[in-house]
Amino acid sequence: MIKIAVIGIAGESVFLSLDEFNKTGETGVARTFHAELGGKGFNQAVAIARQGVSVAFLGASHFSDVDRFSKIAKDMGIVPYFVGKSVRSPYAVIATDKNGDNKVMVYRGAELDSVDVDLFSNEIKTADLLLINNEVPSAVNERAVEIAKEKGVKVILNPAPYRQNKKEFLDKIYLFTPNEYEKKGLDDYKNVIETQGAKGVFIRELNINIPAVKTEKVVDTTGAGDTFNGVLAVGLAEGEDIKSACEKANIAAAIKVTRKYILDSIPTRNEIEEYKEK
Repeated sequence: MIKIAVIGIAGESVFLSLDEFNKTGETGVARTFHAELGGKGFNQAVAIARQGVSVAFLGASHFSDVDRFSKIAKDMGIVPYFVGKSVRSPYAVIATDKNGDNKVMVYRGAELDSVDVDLFSNEIKTADLLLINNEVPSAVNERAVEIAKEKGVKVILNPAPYRQNKKEFLDKIYLFTPNEYEKKGLDDYKNVIETQGAKGVFIRELNINIPAVKTEKVVDTTGAGDTFNGVLAVGLAEGEDIKSACEKANIAAAIKVTRKYILDSIPTRNEIEEYKEK
């Protein structure tokens, strides 16, 4: 059975819907309020679980949230590894306007240390693929990649949010999935899939662009990239070629943006297959 390991952050996410974003000095008034567990890594793990694939997730939270977060993860079909910290759990506020565009503000809160990764080492070593992102400290990702390399486990790095990484670390990555801004510093690498929003994705190694899937109405773009990364990881772990995996991930992201919020909006494998058959 295919298995994927994911490292990232998980914390409270609050969603506010506005007609339009307020300007500096103005007070924005939200029409709706919604709260759920979120974070890049956690969203990606949910996207993987929705495809019926085994997934383990490593994150940090305040000691008081470990049991609650773990239960939510288990209910989502994820094997949780939450490391308790004395700092409050991560927190995010996501504002979405009437066009579905969003602005995200994040309080990082409790963070993993590199030593925490060793608690997760068996999950990495027995995985078909490791998916990581830049929401955790560099030392955490570096240790995770070391463990993955011991067993020949391929690593996908979603370099979001952007930060400068060491070349010796980047050289060990199987595949990068930046957006147009996050691709900075990756000019020397061919193993890059650049997500370009409404323009689709560009596969650098093949020098081809895969257009975005057109949708009737964009409701909420939050989590579209996480959905893409999770479904892409599943496709590659299952042996699909990069082009086919990207096409399926594009469909998943297109379905997601037609729905509000994230966790309940990420499509299942069956929904993606049904969409392909239309």
